[in-house]
Formats: sequence, structure tokens, C-alpha cells
Amino acid sequence: MIIAVAGVAGTLGGSFLAQRASERAKRREIELVRDHEEARENLLLRRTCYVELNRDARQFTTALNQHLHVMRERSVEETDREALDEAKRAHRDRYSQAQMIAPDDVLVRASEVNQALNKVYGQVKRLEREEPESGETIATAVRAQAEIWDLLRALRTAMRHDLGVTPHE
Repeated sequence: MIIAVAGVAGTLGGSFLAQRASERAKRREIELVRDHEEARENLLLRRTCYVELNRDARQFTTALNQHLHVMRERSVEETDREALDEAKRAHRDRYSQAQMIAPDDVLVRASEVNQALNKVYGQVKRLEREEPESGETIATAVRAQAEIWDLLRALRTAMRHDLGVTPHE
């Protein structure tokens, strides 16, 4: 009788242990799938943010360039100001989003671009009001605006590295 009870207990205990091991394996599998999906969603979120940040920073740079051309060729009109300010607002919104999403190495580059854009924007506005700071001319603003393209390339490279598109050098 004791042997029979031990045999039944062993069979039931073995089934119970096998079931618990199977449940544990399923939980681990679900966690792995969830972690994979979360990583995929995070990558997609960063990619979307980077595409928009790159686009809007380039458009702001182009708008500054166009505004400087207008300032050299004719008087600035309200539509010119609105176009520049719209590009600035779009960039500000994307940069704010990137501050919450991007890792530090990308943020360093994004901050450099943001600061350079805002510096040139300030120069343009002071020149437009005919209240430049010492040494500010349209020519210095044009040079500063042209230098932003190098900063944009560095930002794009950092974003591509973060996304795994290009390897780190």
C-alpha cells in the first residue's frame, strides 16, 4: 500500500512539476516577445522622431538661407517672416520631442544644431530690425548659416548610428 501511494504521489508530483516548468517556460517566452516588441516600438519611435528632426532642422536651415537672400535682394515682407517663423516653430517642436526620446550622444549633436540655428535666427532678426550686434552683418550671418550644414551632417550620422543603420567608426 505504501508503495502504491508513493507511486501515485510520484506520478502526480511529476505531472505537477512538469506543468509548472511548462508554465515558467511560457512566461519567459511571453516576456521575451514583449521585450522584443517594446524594443521594436522604441526603435520605430526614435526613427520617426529622427526623420522629423532631420527634416525640420534642414527646413529651418533652408528657411534661414532663403530669408538672408530676401534681405539682400529686397525688403522683407510679412509672408517672409511667417515662413521663417513657421520653420523655427516646427524645428522647436521636433527638438523638444527628441529631448524626451533620443539618447545623450544624439542629444549632444541635436543641441549643437539647435543652438546654431537659434544663433543665426537671432542674427537675422537683429539685422532685419537694423539693430545688429557688433560685427554682425548679412555676410557673417550667411557664413554662420552655411556652417550649420556640417552640424546637421554630424547629427544625421549620430542618429543613423543610434538606429544601427551605419556602424560606429
